[in-house]
Amino acid sequence: MQILEPLNIARWQGPFSPEIVANAADALETGKLLYAPQLPFELSESERRFLSPDCLDGKSKNISFRPGSRALKGTHYQGSERNELLGMLQRYYNHSFDLLKALCPAYSQDLTPGFTSFRPAEIAGRTTSWRHDDTRLHVDAFPSRPMQGLRILRVFTNVNPVAPRVWRVGEKFDDAAARLLPGIKPPVPGAASLLHWLRIVKGRRTEYDHFMLGIHDRMKADETYQSQVPQTKLEIAPGTTWACYTDSVSHAAMSGQFAFEQTFYLPVKAMKDPERSPLRVLERLVGRNLT
Repeated sequence: MQILEPLNIARWQGPFSPEIVANAADALETGKLLYAPQLPFELSESERRFLSPDCLDGKSKNISFRPGSRALKGTHYQGSERNELLGMLQRYYNHSFDLLKALCPAYSQDLTPGFTSFRPAEIAGRTTSWRHDDTRLHVDAFPSRPMQGLRILRVFTNVNPVAPRVWRVGEKFDDAAARLLPGIKPPVPGAASLLHWLRIVKGRRTEYDHFMLGIHDRMKADETYQSQVPQTKLEIAPGTTWACYTDSVSHAAMSGQFAFEQTFYLPVKAMKDPERSPLRVLERLVGRNLT
């Protein structure tokens, strides 16, 4: 399968051509990356000083912003610098939301924003555990934030002035799930209630979340899988914007510095074809409802 769905667009707001709109949701739901090489996120002259890891707080690898509360974390900046940084991330969120509403209008009433992230640190060379190593192929699943079937749709932009952001993209979710699911034991009875009662997780962990975390961990931990599974290397040029469902597109960020990322959540029922969701794929494989 061709992994990229090229978008010949140069603005964040629509309207876009009927052909582009007709294909966008299908491309996302079948595991492609919407890929717009002529859609940069422009920084002001003043904002260019944020293209430095010096804006981080020394503990975080990225700066995160919550559009609803306008909370900003991961930076040591205060006062006017903090406000300018917050304004930059707010603008990226606005642009990303405008983009998805125009490309996938059927989603627009059901998209819920998650974090907006600015990533000024270099990916390559980090020392971390295999579970937290995002240079390994993985699908997104979160130990402390159960999705309960919600889709994870993300928009990215490389704002590095000169260097590409290098990704690997792996096999289709259906193939990965069929390969990895048989090795994952069912959840221990009562474990989800205990985790919720102890406030280890934000919300109740469903069987869907259990199996998605299992796929995430087995994929990352298996060196043979990482090296031998069919995969595609992408060198994403400066000024490029792309989007995909990161809960179904297995991906690894290998190198790069200075990028934006916007997360959105979408209910399965709002998809063009809910049967293509990871939830429905896993339910077909185990033969029961998982939420």
